[in-house]
Amino acid sequence: MTAASHTIRQLNDTVINQIAAGEVIERPASVVKELVENALDAGSTRIEVATAGGGLSLLRVTDNGGGIAHDELPLAVSRHCTSKLTDDIHDIRSLGFRGEALPSIGSVARLSLRSRPEGADSAAEIAVEGGRVSPVRPVAANRGTTVEVRDLFFATPARLKFMKSERAETAAITEVVKRMALAFPEVRFTLTGSDRNTLELPAVPADGEGLLRRIAQVMGKDFSENTLPIEAEREGVALSGHVSIPSFSRGNAMLQYFYVNGRPVRDKLLTGAIRGAYMDVLPRDRHAVVALFISLDPALVDVNVHPAKADVRFRDPGLVRGLIVGAIRHALEISGMRASTSGADAMLAAFRQPEHAAPGGLSGRGSAHYRYTPPPRPAQDWRLDTSPTRPLDMTGSASIAGAAPAAGGFSAPAQSAFDVGAGLSADARAGEAEAAPELMRSPLGAARAQVHENYIVAQTEDSLVIVDQHAAHERLVYEALKEALHSRALPAQMLLLPEIVDMPEEDADRVAAHAEFLARFGLGLERFGPGAIAVRETPSMLGKVDVPQLVRDLADEIAENDTADTLKERIDHIAATMACHGSVRSGRRLRAEEMNALLRQMEATPGSGTCNHGRPTYIELKLTDIERLFGRR
Repeated sequence: MTAASHTIRQLNDTVINQIAAGEVIERPASVVKELVENALDAGSTRIEVATAGGGLSLLRVTDNGGGIAHDELPLAVSRHCTSKLTDDIHDIRSLGFRGEALPSIGSVARLSLRSRPEGADSAAEIAVEGGRVSPVRPVAANRGTTVEVRDLFFATPARLKFMKSERAETAAITEVVKRMALAFPEVRFTLTGSDRNTLELPAVPADGEGLLRRIAQVMGKDFSENTLPIEAEREGVALSGHVSIPSFSRGNAMLQYFYVNGRPVRDKLLTGAIRGAYMDVLPRDRHAVVALFISLDPALVDVNVHPAKADVRFRDPGLVRGLIVGAIRHALEISGMRASTSGADAMLAAFRQPEHAAPGGLSGRGSAHYRYTPPPRPAQDWRLDTSPTRPLDMTGSASIAGAAPAAGGFSAPAQSAFDVGAGLSADARAGEAEAAPELMRSPLGAARAQVHENYIVAQTEDSLVIVDQHAAHERLVYEALKEALHSRALPAQMLLLPEIVDMPEEDADRVAAHAEFLARFGLGLERFGPGAIAVRETPSMLGKVDVPQLVRDLADEIAENDTADTLKERIDHIAATMACHGSVRSGRRLRAEEMNALLRQMEATPGSGTCNHGRPTYIELKLTDIERLFGRR
């Protein structure tokens, strides 16, 4: 390397913009995000996005916003020129503010910007191709702005090697539009293109009911039917939105939408708060579905910590995390017991699922569609008194055609032939008498039977409820154990010799700061000189403990989330194991009184809709759904 290569020099504008594009414009979806944010900042009520080739060939965003004045178009495609930022960088009240998006896009693509401000007689257009700006020229256009981007990354072809498939890029664009649409329900979004199916999101009122309708449009009707409303405020931070009930979850966190002052963000603090809120009701491999909106003073959050503005930094992260966890747990408690509608839908789908045709033209088990085949004509005349298929005699009715009355009818002796014995059926009836009306009006109704020695069949005024007795009782025992454990300090066992754990100074400070909280759970510790912690007591419930590993895990969690829930999770895990082994086992027959008592306990216990492992404890089938299965509706 020569000495001349070490000379410091000023980069030209094109290279500067391409460097900025490398930070801001990662893929076509990043372009759509920046352009849609600009349209929303302009006060648009209708935004149309068109794509081709996964967004690499064409991206066009059209809005009906305020537009850009003709003489300001050159500034719009110049770096660090914006109408959204005052002299105070901490007072950011718009989605965009840096003034880098348009010049960055123009440096790596062919960009055209056409705009007509409100009240102007005509429109104007400016073009940027690979960083070269063309003069402004007059054009015909409606009010608003249209930004068209063609041949993305043609000026930096090396970036194209890192793009995913056209289908993947198209899906990423759809996800960006959906995330933006959820935050602005009063805006109509349209997404079209030769590489996709058209997505129409009509505008809805910006109130609670309108937001729920937009949630159904974006996240699906299932989520809107299985949500809990969230509304809370603490120390100037407001939280609103919807979260899923525990029995409605997903295998990943893709359907967790977070917004800070209307800005879509992905933040580890917020994701961790959701995990903490659902810790007792969801297993680690399941994730809640949420759409949460945080509103606070712009001075209390820094949105300028990520080039694409995807991450934020709160001035008081503990306050925000505590608000989210507390609000969700409170919503779960007051919601009582709810089962996911997807469980009933899955059961109905199983009934309707066609299988291989059975003999006689009747389709297989669970099908709602069948073909009727008439029986063969008998070789001799049919007689009522000798036919093996003669109708059962109804008590008190007259004999037909002088035939002898059939014995028994529907009485218990006549039906005894249908009994298959205890070895083949685990059916236990909850009594022959009619259920009390007050039981029928309760959420889980009155127990009517126990089948296969594990499932309680209950009846309400308008539905049929099937309860997994083991899963339900497991949740009840677990909640009782937790209440007993956390209502007082846990017993601790004194170590014969204190365990000295060496760790970095900053980790030791963090753990020592939470010593009082940890002592409530039986972990007694204190500082032991610089860079060390002395552990004198451990929780009795944990038995033999790897003390150094436990303390280091706690230090890692405190550093990341400013919480020390690792110890509480371990204790709760033991309580869950005890509840699993101490609950009503599958295969145990229950009396009617026991079944009804279990149903009433479930109704009184928060979170009883799922067991400790996240599985549903009951499924409810509405009478209308059952009637549809039999063609009555």
